[in-house]
Amino acid sequence: MFSRNKAGTSAAPADPVTEAAKIEQAGEPSNGKGRPTPRRSEAQARNKRPLVPADRKAAAKAARERQREERARQYKAMQEGDERYMPPRDQGPQRRYVRDYVDARWNIAEFFLPVALVFVLVNFAVAQLPALAFYVLIALYAIVLIAIGDAFLMWQRLKRRLQAKFGVVERGTAMYAIMRAFQIRRSRMPKPMHKKHGVWPE
Repeated sequence: MFSRNKAGTSAAPADPVTEAAKIEQAGEPSNGKGRPTPRRSEAQARNKRPLVPADRKAAAKAARERQREERARQYKAMQEGDERYMPPRDQGPQRRYVRDYVDARWNIAEFFLPVALVFVLVNFAVAQLPALAFYVLIALYAIVLIAIGDAFLMWQRLKRRLQAKFGVVERGTAMYAIMRAFQIRRSRMPKPMHKKHGVWPE
């Protein structure tokens, strides 16, 4: 019933330890990779990449060129109103609505810089007259307070509009609107979409 070899003896199962030893002595590759496993230090050394480029000057020059191109593209986008390439702070329908609202309104704050410059020159001119210089300084402070109050009222009205249109007012929108209101209209970036005041956003 049992199979026998030609010599008539039973075929004993092969010992795996013995077979592995024979293969190792004969130098034959097993069913594995056929090559020794690399050491951990060798594998880590192969995976390492240089953190510093070989030519630092060329890399720095290329980085400056990319930054220059990015700034030029953003400046052109802010002049033409192309939001795809504007800085992140100017992107989105809510920021566009804020710009259009501020640009449509006559803001006292937009006249602050030229008026303040006039007051500074007048203050230098009357420096020898302490009493008059004091009144000039008081007038300048009064203009500052009036401009701040007007900007606050502008933001309260704009905030109600934003809540009605968008539901939620984005963080930083108040400062974005007030800073734009304090800029001279012609120098605002992104540039106003309409040349004149009074064109309100819908």
